Amino acid sequence: MISRISALFAAIAFAATLAVSPMAQAQAPADAASAVAADAAPAADAAAAPAAAKKEENPYGLMHTLSHGDMVSKGVLGLLLIMSMGSWYILFTKLWDTQKLSSEAKEVRATFFKKASLAEGVKGLNETGAFRYIAQSAIEASEHHEGALTENIDHNTWVTMNIDRAVSEVQARVQGGLGFLATVGSTSPFIGLFGTVWGILQALTAIGVAGQASIDKVAGPVGEALIMTAIGLAVAVPAVLGYNWLVNRNKAVVAQVRAFAGDLHGVLMGNRQVKR
Repeated sequence: MISRISALFAAIAFAATLAVSPMAQAQAPADAASAVAADAAPAADAAAAPAAAKKEENPYGLMHTLSHGDMVSKGVLGLLLIMSMGSWYILFTKLWDTQKLSSEAKEVRATFFKKASLAEGVKGLNETGAFRYIAQSAIEASEHHEGALTENIDHNTWVTMNIDRAVSEVQARVQGGLGFLATVGSTSPFIGLFGTVWGILQALTAIGVAGQASIDKVAGPVGEALIMTAIGLAVAVPAVLGYNWLVNRNKAVVAQVRAFAGDLHGVLMGNRQVKR
């Protein structure tokens, strides 16, 4: 009897083992999948964080000022942009002009006065260059000194006057645009400051209407307005530096032009006829 009961309990235990084993096998893959999903979740969050940061707009930057600013602030930014573009255009063009004139002066100094005649020397000059213009003006004044009024001026003074007039015109062309640089350098900081004052006024008005004076409500609009001052300084500094640089370059180039004009005047006053 006891052996039968023991055999019955053994059979029940074996059946229970067979029933629990498939459930354990099914639970193991589920637990593994949960662990993999748990490990992948932080990685997915970490990958999504930069994308969210990229999409988030800076509420206190320049783009926000452009998109939410009124007509006055946009007009100030547009004016500063025009002034900056004009300054850089003048800087590059005048740099090219002075470099070209300096190279031409070196060539003229080396070749012009070695020619057999003034006419031959003039033909060797650039047709649109400043030195050709000065030489032609001086030769024309030396050869044509007639008229009821000009006869009262002696030949030497007449030629000198025409050469000085030609040199002054060349100098005026070289110095063209420097007034714009000086204007930009002196006024753009104040234009940017005006934009800052206007932006702060609008920000304080909005804060007063909203009735909230917390640091986040004040710092953002005020920082936005200060961008105008920074832009004004960024426009002014290159204009001032470029103005001083071009003034020094122009002095050196004009000195070379005046030296050529003085030598040409000496040749004309030496009774050297222009041979065609």
